[in-house]
Amino acid sequence: MGFFSNTARDEEGKELKRRRTDQIPFSIIASDMTVIGDLETDGMVRVEGRVRGTVRVGGQVLVAQGAVIEGDLHTQEAVIAGQVSGAIHARERVELQATAMVAGDILTPRISIIEGARVTGEVKMDAAA
Repeated sequence: MGFFSNTARDEEGKELKRRRTDQIPFSIIASDMTVIGDLETDGMVRVEGRVRGTVRVGGQVLVAQGAVIEGDLHTQEAVIAGQVSGAIHARERVELQATAMVAGDILTPRISIIEGARVTGEVKMDAAA
């Protein structure tokens, strides 16, 4: 392996397995949409509108600024710039942007919180999230 390798590795030096993003199903909840009921996919989801129900995503969830999820979120990775009213369970990581507002507990092994983000609830960092 060369010094400037682009292979991603975790803290222990193990190579991270990544799926090509062009092979992952990608769904968008547009800003003018409201989904009432549970949402489930193995792919990726970008929420720009509102979801009222439990969200289960096998890949990544992106909650845009101004978007709202009213319900629990179960995912591999979450990037939050909008609002989540419910618990967030992420198997890999959670990133809270400066505009994020979370009213609920966060359970994840890794978290990044940018100044300005707000959390009302507990943050639990557990490797078995």
